[in-house]
Amino acid sequence: MKNVTKPQGCTNLKLRQLNRMVTRHYDHHVAETGLKNTQYALLSHVVRLGPIRPGDLARHMHMDASTLTRNLQPLAAQGLLTVGAGSDARSRLVEATAAGIAKRTEGQRAWKVAQTALNERLGTDRVCALHALLDACIACMDEDANDEEPP
Repeated sequence: MKNVTKPQGCTNLKLRQLNRMVTRHYDHHVAETGLKNTQYALLSHVVRLGPIRPGDLARHMHMDASTLTRNLQPLAAQGLLTVGAGSDARSRLVEATAAGIAKRTEGQRAWKVAQTALNERLGTDRVCALHALLDACIACMDEDANDEEPP
């Protein structure tokens, strides 16, 4: 007979616990730039992908559109991003300003220190395995989300 191992405990709780711990770790390092880790991630995506429509950015980041809108506001207020007119009257484009690009570069240095410290603490092999597992799980969840969309 095959020995089957069943998950113990709540997957959501375990993921949230790990997420809070890892977020605190990155926030500790990125905070020196004046950004929150979430702001750095958003700014990095805009620098890399922009100019980009908010809906496309939200999908790329696996975020709800209203959450993205709320998170864009402080970065725009700081002059790091602009949310301007798109190709027609109803569309918008998000783009990093020169100050935003400079702040992202500053944040990237802090992020690299955080990433290196995490790799050392967890071990590079474990981090690689975690990334592969997370990527596979994200792909499965994306497939489920696509299956649930109405025709």
